[in-house]
Amino acid sequence: MCSIQSVDDALAGLQAAVTALAGSRLDTLDTGQRLATLSAITAADRQLAGIENQLITGLQREATPAELGDGLTSTLARVTRITTPEANRRIRDAEDTATRTAITGEPLPPRFPATAAAVAAGTLDRTHVREIHRFFHKLPANIPADERDRAEQFLADIATGLRPDELREAADQLLAFMGHEDDYTETDRARRRGFTWSHQDCDGMSKGVLWATPALRAELDATLAAWAAPGKCNPNDESPCIDGEPDPQVAERDTRSPAQRRHAALSAVARAMLASRKLGTHNGLPVTVIVTATLQELQAATGKAHTGGGTLLPMADVIRMATHANHYLAIFDGVTEIPLWLGRTRRTASVGQRIVLHYKERGCSFPGCDMPGYMTQVHHATCDWANGGLTNIDDLTFGCPRHHDYVTNRGWTTRKDAYGHTEWIPPPQAHLPGGTNNYHHPERYLKPPDNKCDDEEGARGSP
Repeated sequence: MCSIQSVDDALAGLQAAVTALAGSRLDTLDTGQRLATLSAITAADRQLAGIENQLITGLQREATPAELGDGLTSTLARVTRITTPEANRRIRDAEDTATRTAITGEPLPPRFPATAAAVAAGTLDRTHVREIHRFFHKLPANIPADERDRAEQFLADIATGLRPDELREAADQLLAFMGHEDDYTETDRARRRGFTWSHQDCDGMSKGVLWATPALRAELDATLAAWAAPGKCNPNDESPCIDGEPDPQVAERDTRSPAQRRHAALSAVARAMLASRKLGTHNGLPVTVIVTATLQELQAATGKAHTGGGTLLPMADVIRMATHANHYLAIFDGVTEIPLWLGRTRRTASVGQRIVLHYKERGCSFPGCDMPGYMTQVHHATCDWANGGLTNIDDLTFGCPRHHDYVTNRGWTTRKDAYGHTEWIPPPQAHLPGGTNNYHHPERYLKPPDNKCDDEEGARGSP
């Protein structure tokens, strides 16, 4: 087993080698030498990925919750400055290709031993590994273990001569050969079901990816057959047809594509459910769309508002949506009549305070957390109510359930800084930096350090 000093020496040698390579005369190489150098660098990068996998499994095995603080995924993302989804993917890579440890403490081979050996040799990279993982994720669970082992060995072998996209094609052919429709169980389907959003594009549009179970697809098929028919739920009509059959002339002049009609139908279904007021409450508020904007933006009908889910909503959509649904619209200009300073009269935040926090915080205030406001709890930043704290708006913040628990049970503390932002302070044993969270306030990145502004006035201003 190598010592810490030998690891430090190896890292210093690696850095020196990279520095030397970067300073060498690469412009003197001919075409063959350039290609050979690229191949060697790629192999080294793949081997480094294998070493990184070992480090990650070591953290999984030995690091304590107090040391990681925010969990392995968030810690890995912050320390290496990669996205949270990429951190999750790297943890999964490590689980697939690094040596594991049994509950009894004995070492176990990697989940994909042939793939792990190829990664260690520098012949496969992360994308190859993820294609092999994808194959087994889709393979029916009732395939015998020996067949699964042979499939993993086969894919690892052929992957050394294929690009990842070529490997996917080969894996799909093998999947079709090994798996049959009758082999797929409800467990297999449940493992893949899910719905995810992409981040909003610069034009405000978002891509959703849905893996639907047969039952959900059947339910959506029945709903969309009615609500997405030509002439139904058309936002271009002055009075869109919702109930019953549309007028034949209305249906005939409907030029929307089937995909556009399905989009409009889903929007109509969501609006109908929200307007029904039958969805109950969530975190102290009725289930509805919470939108925050300034009075000046509403009067000018320009700019973008923020929803409690973190969506940027064009002002024209805000005005249109507010005309026909039950929404909370928080407007900040002058003195509000909503009581925001409650002192010791109550422990929990009022409805008005929660609405204001959707504007001030937009989401969890823990550094780097991307949880939107809808999914958070209200937290007393300076002093908890049980210890004499006041339920006043200038001392409240948002924290998701996991990070709220850090203050309650893990030794973290919070306070408000000079700009009214919530600062999180870790306990001494946590290997995670504290600070404030700008994820929900990207406009702050554009402010020079000496020109920070408060949430009420400058957070929405131009840089």
